[in-house]
Amino acid sequence: MAKRNLIDITDLTTGEIDELIATAEDIIDSPAKYAHVCDGKQLATLFFEPSTRTRLSFESAMLGLGGQTLGFSAANSSSTAKGETVVDTVHTVSCYADIIAMRHPKEGAPFAAAQRSEVPIINAGDGGHNHPTQTLTDLLTIHREKGKLCDFTIGFCGDLKFGRTVHSLTSALSRETGIHFVFISPEELKLPDYLKENVLNKNGIPFEETASLEAVMPKLDVLYMTRVQKERFFNEADYIRLKDTYVLTPEKLVPAKKDLTILHPLPRVNEISVAVDDDPRAAYFRQVRNGKFIRMALIMKLLDLKA
Repeated sequence: MAKRNLIDITDLTTGEIDELIATAEDIIDSPAKYAHVCDGKQLATLFFEPSTRTRLSFESAMLGLGGQTLGFSAANSSSTAKGETVVDTVHTVSCYADIIAMRHPKEGAPFAAAQRSEVPIINAGDGGHNHPTQTLTDLLTIHREKGKLCDFTIGFCGDLKFGRTVHSLTSALSRETGIHFVFISPEELKLPDYLKENVLNKNGIPFEETASLEAVMPKLDVLYMTRVQKERFFNEADYIRLKDTYVLTPEKLVPAKKDLTILHPLPRVNEISVAVDDDPRAAYFRQVRNGKFIRMALIMKLLDLKA
């Protein structure tokens, strides 16, 4: 089988995503069946940018399949600190591991690395561009919460300019039927024009943009909150001015649907009050748990392994 990478969510067909979701749900129901699928296999996690959930989720996924892990969690602990190129680092590590999960602050770095890697590369986040495995996590969560991936209204709230999770999930859901998008942000953090033009307008997909979360809350079936990302700002004053634009509280959820699903890729800062955590509609920690299982399914797919 030719080496297969996951750099962008559109590298997977909608049929393949459905298969991954089905596998992940089977793993949730029958974990013992998958406990030795990756015996003798190694996953390398190369994280040139900080991460908690994504890196540990990948490691937990590989361990759950019976495999092993190696890697680093900071660029300064790798030879890039000595001047080695990212491509050479990945090429070297591909001599040791069977599959690599890579995060990098520069857009396109995982794609460049994949050209020289001898094993499959999974993009675990590249700058403000893409985060396909978080999107798979989001899709699994929506499917488990709603029972479908079609015919609903989703609101994305917060940093839509730099939010790579928003970009990936918008691209993925644009291939489903009956999705209505609502983009909630201040003017400075609106969804990039390339997504509106090349994904939404090009395919005739309805969407609306607003600065008011309260105004659209009653119509939402899914609310996807995001933090304003300090690390993407060049001007700290702009970050400070915008960081608390949206704070979800129990009071703001009063007019929301009783079966609303609240998602957040985490980490959160102030944008969701901890008082919301006990609301049964808050699915973001269930979302975290789902990340392990969908990554297990993805590792199996890219290594062409079956239970």
